[in-house]
Amino acid sequence: MSSWFPPSKPLPVKDGLKARSKRGAIAQKWWSERFIEVLQTIVVGGRLQRGRTYARNGQVIEMELGAGTVTASVQGSRVRPYRVRIGLTPFDDADWGQVAGALVDNAWYTAKLLAGEMPDDIEDVFTAVGLSLFPAGSSDLSMDCTCPDPDGPCKHIAAVFYLLAESFDDDPFTILAWRGRNRDELLGTLSDLRSGGASVAGDDSTDGAASLADCLGSFFSYQAAVPHRTATSTPPDAVLHQAPAVDVSVRGTRLADLLRPAYHAIARTGETP
Repeated sequence: MSSWFPPSKPLPVKDGLKARSKRGAIAQKWWSERFIEVLQTIVVGGRLQRGRTYARNGQVIEMELGAGTVTASVQGSRVRPYRVRIGLTPFDDADWGQVAGALVDNAWYTAKLLAGEMPDDIEDVFTAVGLSLFPAGSSDLSMDCTCPDPDGPCKHIAAVFYLLAESFDDDPFTILAWRGRNRDELLGTLSDLRSGGASVAGDDSTDGAASLADCLGSFFSYQAAVPHRTATSTPPDAVLHQAPAVDVSVRGTRLADLLRPAYHAIARTGETP
């Protein structure tokens, strides 16, 4: 039997973390929408709506993401804020080695990631090596909250989920960092693999290669079909991804994250009506 708690009004929070969305869907990108779909399968009833309200009203005081764990402090109706933890098993080095090898085999993936974009079919890369980028359901997650609600994921956990989805909108590398590889680590690995592959190919090209005289007839012809690719769209805040890290934060929020909305706003002012 479900426990019942009388309606209570959460204590107001000054400068809490607020969801940008005021109505409708919170997630904007496809990878964030996938995460919200998981939330909707594990949080039911009024908790989902109340969690969304908590996220939009700024009841989440702070939130921190690391490899395999998200921790947050959420203000409810009691004086002491509740502590929320959402765990997801990170991939180990061997797993990430397989993922990096699969990514580097296709330069299109690397180009997208370097541009700050999540390739639409990146899930297929993880699936091909036997991994799942996104949690499939509650069995893939561990969730804890210090609130007295004993009946599964509560509204405080739901609020953190919604803010996580928005953080994925801002930076698609956040979901990868939760799985155990941050932006610099992943792109560094891809760069090393590409450099190593290029050197091997260079060595092979001098061993038993045909002479120039023997291949003049086909030298300037295509050696393979040229794949059709759409142009890569660079996000407005790409410069923040390339700039050196600055160890400055305001009320627990990194300086880059505070500047990100301004770059998006500037980009919108230049759009053609």
